Amino acid sequence: MSAASDSVYKLPYRNRVQTLQKLFPQLSVDTLKCVVAQECQRRMKGSHGRLTTSEAVEVLYKRYTNSISMSEEPGILIRLSDENGLTPALLARSIIERHYKKSDKTKPAKLLVSTLMKNTALIDDRDLAFETYLCLLEDDEYGPIAEATKQSVGYEYEIRLRMELEKCRVSFLHEEHLRVKGYDKTPDIKLEIPVAVDGQVINWIESKALFGDEEVHRGYLKDQLYSYWNRFGPGLVIYWFGYVEDLEKIHQNRIILIRDALPMNMIFMEQNS
Repeated sequence: MSAASDSVYKLPYRNRVQTLQKLFPQLSVDTLKCVVAQECQRRMKGSHGRLTTSEAVEVLYKRYTNSISMSEEPGILIRLSDENGLTPALLARSIIERHYKKSDKTKPAKLLVSTLMKNTALIDDRDLAFETYLCLLEDDEYGPIAEATKQSVGYEYEIRLRMELEKCRVSFLHEEHLRVKGYDKTPDIKLEIPVAVDGQVINWIESKALFGDEEVHRGYLKDQLYSYWNRFGPGLVIYWFGYVEDLEKIHQNRIILIRDALPMNMIFMEQNS
């Protein structure tokens, strides 16, 4: 799996999944999409500030307006994205901010920009509206379409987990139940009766519809998983699209199992009794 992660860095910014499919046919498309998305997010964290300075955006905006005046074919911002290194949606957002810059050179309100990104028909320039729309369609990592897709996939796998637990006749509370009870940070599943998996007691389960690498997992440990461990005890996190080997070694003696599916070798308390 690490070979796929390493190969991402050598590929062009767009259409990476199709290329990786040919290099790693044994991996699912969903896994490859996750690897690409996570690499893209890391790259943007490192380069977004440099690529979106006022000077850099001004250069991009002039190139865009010049291309429009020369009646270049649609996809101008996508081509600039390929050349510049920003994802299409992030580049479109920067161009919108420049287009709506006020006379005193202050940026427009973030709420306005977000609204225009969600509904490009509200953009007052026909060409910019269409160019932005194309960027949103092309960007799998950023923008309202990408975010809606991620949320939908995440919810799909949460429902899948609930259905599998019900099929196994496991009694549990899900996230909405726990919030009603007043819990702030809640796992996706809290088992009403703990189960044992490979000799370890499991009290809760967290569903992650993505690929688990060390950086991703450390982030979840800090923000979520250790809180669940402190409150509910040992648990299980499912990275549905796979994970790197030896990920459990970074848990500092706190038992949190990692799997890529719901274990079918669960042992129930009543069976032991």
